[in-house]
Amino acid sequence: MVAVEQLVRHVRHSATAGGLSTAASSALARLGREGPLRLTELARAEGVSQPGMTQLVGRLERAGLVARGADSTDGRGVRVEITRTGLDVFRQRRAERAHALQELIGELTEPEQQAVRLALPALARAIEDRRARD
Repeated sequence: MVAVEQLVRHVRHSATAGGLSTAASSALARLGREGPLRLTELARAEGVSQPGMTQLVGRLERAGLVARGADSTDGRGVRVEITRTGLDVFRQRRAERAHALQELIGELTEPEQQAVRLALPALARAIEDRRARD
């Protein structure tokens, strides 16, 4: 499993667009994938405190990557939404990670490449199945 940790670390560090911290990148990616979320939902999903997420969202907002607004279902709640610039950064970071993974796969032998091409979709399917059960 050390290999998985090394792979994740390598691919994660290859994404540099926007100069984001790991926490900021993760929150931005969640908004890019899932769409607008209440600040409390975003904090819970990212496993951070609400005050911590408020500070992080403030930094992302000052960078023009997200926008805050009132929740239409509860005026007391704050809804966080990715901006066009944020979406561009999210997509660029995703492309950088994909490129880093492709480079690594390109260094493997052909049988190793075939094994990875089989394993990655199977792992992705297992993750989706687990999410659906939770």
